[in-house]
Amino acid sequence: MAQIRGFKRVAVVAGGVVLGLPALVVGGLFYFGIPQNAAGMAAKGICSAAFVAGRPLANLMAEEVLPASPVLQAIRISIDEPNHTVTARFAGLVTRRAALLRDRGCVVGAESDPQARAYQPGIDPNRPWPAGDVAVPADQWGPGVDVGKLQQVAEAAFVGAGDPNGANARGLAVVQHGRLLLLRDAPGLAPGTPLHGWSMTKTITGMLTHKLAAEAGLPLDGPVVDAFPAGRAPAWVEDWRKDGRKDIKVSDLLYMRDGLKSTEDYNPWGSVPQMLWGANDTAAWAAAHPAEAAPGTRWRYLSATANLLAAVDRGRFDKDETYWKYPRTALFDPIGARSATLETDASGTWVGSSYMWASVSDWARLGQLVLQDGQWDGKQVLPPGWLKRASTPATAGGDGRGYGAMSWLYGNRQAGDCKAYPGVPEDMVAMGGHWGQVVAVVPSKDAVVVRMGWIHGPYDECKLLADVLSALPK
Repeated sequence: MAQIRGFKRVAVVAGGVVLGLPALVVGGLFYFGIPQNAAGMAAKGICSAAFVAGRPLANLMAEEVLPASPVLQAIRISIDEPNHTVTARFAGLVTRRAALLRDRGCVVGAESDPQARAYQPGIDPNRPWPAGDVAVPADQWGPGVDVGKLQQVAEAAFVGAGDPNGANARGLAVVQHGRLLLLRDAPGLAPGTPLHGWSMTKTITGMLTHKLAAEAGLPLDGPVVDAFPAGRAPAWVEDWRKDGRKDIKVSDLLYMRDGLKSTEDYNPWGSVPQMLWGANDTAAWAAAHPAEAAPGTRWRYLSATANLLAAVDRGRFDKDETYWKYPRTALFDPIGARSATLETDASGTWVGSSYMWASVSDWARLGQLVLQDGQWDGKQVLPPGWLKRASTPATAGGDGRGYGAMSWLYGNRQAGDCKAYPGVPEDMVAMGGHWGQVVAVVPSKDAVVVRMGWIHGPYDECKLLADVLSALPK
């Protein structure tokens, strides 16, 4: 009998452990913010794809969300098309909602905005690019262009389009001497569909900062804590004044030399998901990290840094409404980038690290603006000097030589991501984004190359760029 009672006690304890395991697992998930952040990612991503990009609703979950992580299989989505909202539920445990807001894109945690209007993709089929969206016919590309090779490279680039486990290209554009030689969207995408640039947004944030420095007195070489006019400083500025962070300059943010103790971690529990989908105020989240290295002495690629820069930019405006419109009025409209949208977080700050959308044609316009050092149709849209600033390495040595002002220096022979590819010129300056986005500006070829995608499989970006450029004359 004693043995039976002992067995029963063991069975009860074992049963309790087994029954308690799901609770431990769920508790662990919530501790790391995984259900909240996953639901936030899904709500935000589908809202933006549906209402910022104007994509058909039917397959957005499968195309935009599920390939990123198996954990996202636990999410169920509901789309309220009339009110431009998307609700995501993670295993019935947590619910997040995103809504389209006027001049702000889709925002997690926002209420429906009756004044917001969903974007409808479209192109100008009657005028040559950049005034319209018509590419130059291949028989008019001119001497020196290897027509067959460029067409072959373009065909190869779209092998696996639509397959998230392949290269999954979504768009390609090639510009030389101000002429759009090639423009392609992936099958199933309407021409002119805005595509998510991910970290290419950082370069746009840098360009806007450069413009504010020249035209609104933003002091790039001054401390961040002194960069805000009276009444416009966020709460975290006072904390920075109390320690070594008070010495971080605006230019340190622009070149990612702030020295903060942060990481670039894309795991479901990592820093980037915590910031993008777990924090209402991405800049405040970034600012809460302590100093780790002296400002200006260490380069570290951090999405958090770009969001701090976006908050500094916000401080230059008396009204948030003017700030929200600024990317369009200052940059997009003057060059005809009608599809472009720079989104904000719930606090109202641009998500300067990650959330800009534009069509392939408009990404090419932005690249051409950089190539022309800010000039467009006889006007100086972006103050002179951005190309030089973007091309200047962040540090004199180390990995920072492969990065400029919110821009990648892929061809840098010491630290560039494409340093092993002779076909990638040393003067290439690039916007680079997660999952295969690139806008490469190549002064030595007077060329811009745009490639958009959504990859979770093998893809060689450097080879693509080298192959395209090999088909172009100087």
